[in-house]
Amino acid sequence: MARVPELAPRRYRFLVFDWDGTLVDSTTMIAEALRSACRDLDIDVPELDTARHVIGLGLVDSLRHVAPTLAPERYRDLAARYRHHYIEGEAAIPLFAGMHELLAELDRAGFLLGVATGKSRAGLDRQLEQHRLGRRFVATRCADEGFPKPNPDMLLHLMRHMGTDPKETLMIGDTTHDVELARNAGVCAVAVSYGAHPTASLAEGGALAVVHSVEELRGWLGENA
Repeated sequence: MARVPELAPRRYRFLVFDWDGTLVDSTTMIAEALRSACRDLDIDVPELDTARHVIGLGLVDSLRHVAPTLAPERYRDLAARYRHHYIEGEAAIPLFAGMHELLAELDRAGFLLGVATGKSRAGLDRQLEQHRLGRRFVATRCADEGFPKPNPDMLLHLMRHMGTDPKETLMIGDTTHDVELARNAGVCAVAVSYGAHPTASLAEGGALAVVHSVEELRGWLGENA
């Protein structure tokens, strides 16, 4: 894979990635963990597409969407069963092919790299360690550290921390929640179609572009970032 070329002047300095469905191939496993948690509590099991749609939101918001009739006092039980099923499969979650190399190229090219995710801090830290990516990202923000997507808090916090403005920042994600997060923070977004949400909804949400593979993302960044 060729190194991302230097562009003069560079349009973006800070590239902020979503995690699940953008960097790692986890969306089906997460959706099935949500469905299994519902089975455990003997409540209506959402369709796979419904479960995939909530990926990227904070856990509480996700549970409210997949189990709208569940009594609020039972959300803790549902969350516990979800975590049980998720952690069972977590060690098998892979990076998308080519992503490790792309991140290394972007780092070498001088971009600042960040993460804005609906995961908890503990969950992201486990994944960063598993994939040996902790030093690749200069700043990360999780749903349990502020307001979850699509509230702009994550991106606003990351930009303040890095001293970058919205025009210098690009959000890269696989869901309409990511695109809406970017829009709410005054940031442009590029969407990937290989994650949780379909191409049509990503394009309608206002993404600058929708790319269909890691290689296509590399090419877009090389030409436009």
